[in-house]
Amino acid sequence: MPLIQIATPFNIDIEFEIAEFHKRLFAYMIDFFLLIIYLFSMIYVLFGGFSLGEGSIGFVFLVIFIPMIFYTLLTELWLNGQTIGKKIFKIKVVSLDGGEPTLSQYLLRWFMRFYEWGFIVFFLFWGNATWGFMILFLGGITSIIIISASKNNQRIGDIVAGTVVVNTRSNLTVHDTIFMNLTEQGYKVKFPQAITLSDRDINTIKNVLTQAEKSNNHQMCNRVATKVKDVLEITTDMYAMDFLERIMADYNYLATRE
Repeated sequence: MPLIQIATPFNIDIEFEIAEFHKRLFAYMIDFFLLIIYLFSMIYVLFGGFSLGEGSIGFVFLVIFIPMIFYTLLTELWLNGQTIGKKIFKIKVVSLDGGEPTLSQYLLRWFMRFYEWGFIVFFLFWGNATWGFMILFLGGITSIIIISASKNNQRIGDIVAGTVVVNTRSNLTVHDTIFMNLTEQGYKVKFPQAITLSDRDINTIKNVLTQAEKSNNHQMCNRVATKVKDVLEITTDMYAMDFLERIMADYNYLATRE
């Protein structure tokens, strides 16, 4: 299985398994199928069929067109780099710097899918999906060629945005994000300096911890812990993994109470 080494802001290389092409294809098919179900359901619910009637274009645009167009962007933002299809096949989008993609990266990935909108436009506003399917087919063939030819199985949106789709071994939970559910009563912050880190730093620390546990390589944790201590001017004899986990916990506690 192909791997990609990503250099993090802490000068640590972490490995991710690049998502196999068939997983990406099946995930895409699931997402597309869900959109088709939504499209037909909304048309029948709102209009009782396909005769939309005059003066209804604005309403169609708002209720049907906008949600379908923004589906990929919003789900990847809300589900930490995953659409519903990606979540089912346990793959996700990550940035080439090892953290979660930024809003601008998600926007670039989404915008470069413009060829997929043809089907929706032609079907809704001209009542003919033939041209839409042609645009979708040509765009899909182009994506397949680019993914096959690129080093890290990236489509054009990934190349432009600086992202890559990788495997993730577990279902998405709160633990797959930088946020933690601190249930401990009377939680005491040990390192208040943690709040000066960014969400991106914390996400990178989370990825380093995950990769260290998976590969049983604790050297990367030691190096990141040393870097964090230097940046935050912290002196402690805690084990590296315990220290990084406590930094994440302190950050979450402080960030959710601002």
